[in-house]
Amino acid sequence: MRPRLFRNLVILFVLTFGLTSCLVGRFAWYNFSNITDYKIFPSRPLPATTEPFRFKQPVRKPSESGVRFLDSVNRANSSVAFLIIRNDTLLFERYYQGYEEASVVASFSMAKSYTSALVGAALADGFIKSVDDPITDYLPEFKDEKGFDQIKVKHLLQMTSGIRGSESYYNPVGQAAKLYYGRTLRSYVNKLKVEDPPGTRFEYRSVNTQLLGLIVERATGRPLTDYLNERIWKHLQPEFDATWSTDKEKDGVEKTFCCINARARDFAKFGRLYLNDGMWNGTPVLPREWVRESTRSSREEGAVPYYKYQWWLTDKGFAAIGHLGQYVYVNRAKNIIIVRLGKKEGKVSWERLFDELVNRL
Repeated sequence: MRPRLFRNLVILFVLTFGLTSCLVGRFAWYNFSNITDYKIFPSRPLPATTEPFRFKQPVRKPSESGVRFLDSVNRANSSVAFLIIRNDTLLFERYYQGYEEASVVASFSMAKSYTSALVGAALADGFIKSVDDPITDYLPEFKDEKGFDQIKVKHLLQMTSGIRGSESYYNPVGQAAKLYYGRTLRSYVNKLKVEDPPGTRFEYRSVNTQLLGLIVERATGRPLTDYLNERIWKHLQPEFDATWSTDKEKDGVEKTFCCINARARDFAKFGRLYLNDGMWNGTPVLPREWVRESTRSSREEGAVPYYKYQWWLTDKGFAAIGHLGQYVYVNRAKNIIIVRLGKKEGKVSWERLFDELVNRL
């Protein structure tokens, strides 16, 4: 069904059956999420630096056969950007579908890994004492809610909180839509319920990351964007301005489960920070122990071996991953970063492709 026709049918359904909530209306009008959604949400700025870090250009051009192969894969699977960086050198940098190096792309859930980094920063700064702290130490409004006093910060990080939820992006009244399109996130999370005993089962839920963001905001007493800029973003010497989307214009809260809006090269710099164990050109930005622990496989307290502290783990590396196939992939053994951004996930297993590329480089 064509997107415009689908949107019109949904709008007709809303008008006919009286589902007039703003949230359902926004879902119908915008017709599902896409990488240009930074245009529809209010946001806070993440400024570029006056002296940006730039990856080096390769001495030799990549082989024509290699370029043809990667171009064909990316074009066939709706990519808009694909970067391969080794030893700080851009071995491959291509843009598609009218995109270029200065084009903004919404991160979707890649932002979860940035939120995790902020938890690490707050631990280093003493704002958060331990990942084993109950979340009610920082969000006391949940103390009287059944089961919340058993949820640790760690459980939110590794998606084992037991909080009830769903992750469908195609249900206009589901939890994911309420988080994404909602304008009252602070009040929405107060309605959450615990479904399973914390620390017993992995369930990927964006609401876990939204709670992590609220914990960091509450602990530091600062807007998340300001704290991200001070502790991480500015140290990465970004080449371009970026933003973090919020739920509303006035007194809004960052959508910490998604919605950092930046360019491919600057996303790659976040991967470089984790590639180098939290160091940036000799300066410690995040504790090495936090970076290593965040990307180390574990089965503790319900965790699964392919996910740890808001990072996905592959056979050869680890990755920040977002809806519609946004990736920042890191392989420490060969000092490689790969960024893939796209309008759709496509039909390729990107993680397997990244691992295979690492084997061949």
